[in-house]
Amino acid sequence: MSPMDRKHFLLSLLPLGLSFQTKADFSKQGFNLILPKPKKKKIGIIGLDSTHSIAFTKAINTASADSLYGQFSVVAAYPYGSKTIALSAERIPKITAEIQQYGVSVVSSIAQLLKQVDYVFLETNDGNLHFQQALEVLGARKPLFIDKPIANSYTDALKIFEAARKYGCPVFSSSSLRYIVGLQELDKSKVVGADVYSPAVTDPSHKDLYWYGIHAVEMLFALMGPGCMSVRTVQERGTSMYIGQWDDGRIASVRGIREGKDDFGGTVFLKDQIVHLGQFMGYGPLLDRILPFFQTGESPVDERETLAICAFIDAAEQSKLNGGAPVKLQKVG
Repeated sequence: MSPMDRKHFLLSLLPLGLSFQTKADFSKQGFNLILPKPKKKKIGIIGLDSTHSIAFTKAINTASADSLYGQFSVVAAYPYGSKTIALSAERIPKITAEIQQYGVSVVSSIAQLLKQVDYVFLETNDGNLHFQQALEVLGARKPLFIDKPIANSYTDALKIFEAARKYGCPVFSSSSLRYIVGLQELDKSKVVGADVYSPAVTDPSHKDLYWYGIHAVEMLFALMGPGCMSVRTVQERGTSMYIGQWDDGRIASVRGIREGKDDFGGTVFLKDQIVHLGQFMGYGPLLDRILPFFQTGESPVDERETLAICAFIDAAEQSKLNGGAPVKLQKVG
């Protein structure tokens, strides 16, 4: 080998030799090795008429870089949200101003938002808008979390899941009360019944339980599972009771509180004990499920259970209109 060839050969080995050097080796030799920071995944929010929008954004955008939350960043938000519900009209300007303090860009359309993000929180309070808004997101194949309610009817909820299958895009919906203290740890195979309660204020734009009482319905189905056959509604001025009968003979109820002291909770009857559910601990336990869902595309809540919740609420509304007569649930499928 000529001297010139030997020189080229030795130079060709230089990158290989360097690849085995550590950061410490480079420091000893006077080099400053700067490793690139992992790129954060970008989240967009649709709907600034929900306090959840701020709670999620604050938790994620102020998180430490080495945490699960620190792998994500909320970067853009589309404010609407309902333009007709009074509560939404009141909240949107305030939340829009607040969310920008966390470095979030406010955009003028969902289409503009989708160009900037990897994942989407659908936080619009108005369940009547969810199908059309979700359809735009699913069509862009951006994994989607839909906050409660998934819709204002079983029909729209089913259309959302059908669109998710059509576009091959994962979707997940849940109330944060599914993760109230003590519920997830129970052996659901031993649950023989449950009585749960939550605030249940209503709004004329929605069937009663979709607006706020859905929190209690979510707890109920997280405990009992799908399979409810019928429900009847007993309504008085400040309280409504919803009594469901399951296809295996179990009975469970929801107490919706509209007057007096309110809270979240319930009593669970198991084969070997009676358990009282614990405290509502905020939105962290739900966010702990949403972010892994974005990464894996695997929903922690079965589609059939979410649809069963909608079928229960639709039937409960019809029972109210029928003077409390039992109403059979829409068959889930």
